[in-house]
Amino acid sequence: MSKLEAIMPLSLKRAIKKLGRDINTARRRRQLTVEMMTQRASISKPTYLRVEKGDPSVAFGTYCMVLFALGEADRIQDLLDISRDETGLLLDEARLPKRVRSKSTSPEAL
Repeated sequence: MSKLEAIMPLSLKRAIKKLGRDINTARRRRQLTVEMMTQRASISKPTYLRVEKGDPSVAFGTYCMVLFALGEADRIQDLLDISRDETGLLLDEARLPKRVRSKSTSPEAL
C-alpha cells in the first residue's frame, strides 16, 4: 500500500476502484484488447492493468489518456464544473459587501 493509499479516504478509494472497473467494462464493450488500449493510450501494459484495477497511485494523466483512448475524454472537463460549484458560489455570496457606497469626490477631482 502506497503512502497516498494509506491516507486516502475510503470513499475516494472506492470511487477510483469503480472507475477502473468501468474502464474495464467500457474496453470490453468496445471489443478492444488490452494491447490495443496500451497502444492507443501510449502506456505500458502493467500500467494499464493497474488502471483497470483502480490503482490510486497511477497518474491522473494516465487515466485521462485511457479515457481519451475510449473516446470519453470530454467527460474530464466536467469533473469540476464551476457553474455548479455550490460551495464556491456560497463562499462568493458570503464575501459580497453588505452595502455599496459611492465614492466621495474631492473638490480637486471636479
